[in-house]
Amino acid sequence: MSELKDQLKALQELLKKQAGKRQLIVLHAFPDPDAIASAYAFQLICNQYEIESDIVYAGEISHQQNIALVKLLGIEMVKFGEGFQIDQYDFAVFLDTQGVNAEPITSLVDDKLPICVVIDHHEPQDRISAEFTDIAPAGSVSTKLTTYIEAGLLNMSHESKSHQIAATALMHGIISDTRNFLAADEKDFHAAGFLSQFADTETLRQIQTQARSKQTMEIIHEALGNRVTVEGYSIAGVGYLRPGDRDAVPQSADFLLTEANMHTAIVYGIVRGSDNSETLVGSMRTSKIVLDPDEFIKDVFGKDKEGEFYGGGKAGAGAFKIPIGFLSGEQDEAFQASKWQLYDKQIKNKIFAKIGVQPVK
Repeated sequence: MSELKDQLKALQELLKKQAGKRQLIVLHAFPDPDAIASAYAFQLICNQYEIESDIVYAGEISHQQNIALVKLLGIEMVKFGEGFQIDQYDFAVFLDTQGVNAEPITSLVDDKLPICVVIDHHEPQDRISAEFTDIAPAGSVSTKLTTYIEAGLLNMSHESKSHQIAATALMHGIISDTRNFLAADEKDFHAAGFLSQFADTETLRQIQTQARSKQTMEIIHEALGNRVTVEGYSIAGVGYLRPGDRDAVPQSADFLLTEANMHTAIVYGIVRGSDNSETLVGSMRTSKIVLDPDEFIKDVFGKDKEGEFYGGGKAGAGAFKIPIGFLSGEQDEAFQASKWQLYDKQIKNKIFAKIGVQPVK
């Protein structure tokens, strides 16, 4: 409890120093409910100190529930792009990310803005540093923000529409990142109990019951058809994806994990950007308690030339992102097929080597 009080005091003092300034709230490239909810709640907290803020991300909001979350709750976000005016901000805040999966915003912030706050629930990545940090494994950043709010950082009111929105979003963030409380601990349950006093349950129901798109269903079908199962692992490549379909990868991993006798699912594909750049993205889900996704992914895929890991994770889930590099770009169908076969085989061989089975021939 004393640690929480010290953290709360340090954050309050920092925000008081930034009163009247303008901040940039940075999320990872493909913001999930936890990131979006945390950003909105932090924005409300900062409003008390007359700190103006914009929430920015560099990728896409594509998951059906994420789109519904933003639209139904009216959460305003800015997509980073060419001509982004970073000079209008005085400092930056990173939520649910430590900068590695927020490029190219992170590199721009490195050159232009001091970083005042980093709050994340993944393992430390040593990419950025800040005046105030709360980086420690937890169920969600939404849980961390709710703990701060309950401790007095924001005086919640049943009459406030914005507080209702924050509570609804944070509740969805906790539910989402703890996989419907299957990976939740005491702090997550306590935070959800506190939020339940203020959340709009009907709006929460609408967000969580969004149907999957036809394209997402087709990608899940592709993963199901391509999966290789061995030693309790289900591994599947789904080929080339549009940026807007990236969230079908973790949804496919979630689906494969429901198969009997499977404790871990890994799904991956190549996302082609509008500039013809290509990135191999993947998601890992596991129900095996002794399996650490963060350690697994870092061991399998290693680091880039700057020494940054290609991925990481938390309890029960992980993700990886590997730039294709000079092989990116549209070619004829035969070249594309050969390129996919090469990457598909290499990913599988690295995973098989980690779990100690024979590689793909």
